[in-house]
Amino acid sequence: MTESSKILTPHAIIQVLIVMVLFPLLPIFISGRWDWWEAWVNAGFIILGFAISRLLAARMNPDLLVERSRFLRQADAKSFDKILAPILMILGAVILVVAGMDRLWNWSHPFSLTLKIIAILALIIGYALGTYAFLENPFFSGMVRIQAERGQRVIASGPYRLVRHPGYASSLFTNLAIPVLLDSSWALIPAFIAIILLAIRTCLEDRCLQDELEGYKEYTKRVRYRWIPGIW
Repeated sequence: MTESSKILTPHAIIQVLIVMVLFPLLPIFISGRWDWWEAWVNAGFIILGFAISRLLAARMNPDLLVERSRFLRQADAKSFDKILAPILMILGAVILVVAGMDRLWNWSHPFSLTLKIIAILALIIGYALGTYAFLENPFFSGMVRIQAERGQRVIASGPYRLVRHPGYASSLFTNLAIPVLLDSSWALIPAFIAIILLAIRTCLEDRCLQDELEGYKEYTKRVRYRWIPGIW
């Protein structure tokens, strides 16, 4: 079986369609506001962030795409992540659904243009950091598991020199920025819930890596912070 056939499974194709078509346009579909420029900007970030990271990974590390294509189907995924991973995926959609409903029913007062520009900058930082971590770490699985069959090792280069979980740190930026860009105070509620669950997932994954991945405990002594240097 070729690498492309391993990646382009029906399950993986459905994932791509959801991430690149359904998710990005949910606020527009729900609100019916096709002239909503902020929603188009947000959709552009989601689509470009996903497409660029996967195209680069396909050239640099196609095995990672095979691993990612098995999302929710890894039998050896940690039991806590079999619960947290799908919940976090659903919450990502809920943020967009609530924003679309908010626009349809005018629940929230619009945020200022200044805050929206800050949100756009946060999205740029979030997607850039997430892509950097994704490309730097060949074991950037969609679920928490020890990838013994792939020879998983500690990654301490790139953004991992500064924080232990830059992928999760990138989600902090995007989860906070999207509701602001889309003028939805109500969407901040699922966003904060997602951030709390991400923090819990980070702690559980970090403990798992310290217990089961050789060299990770020593790595934590060199890189103290999980998400943000000097804070946590």
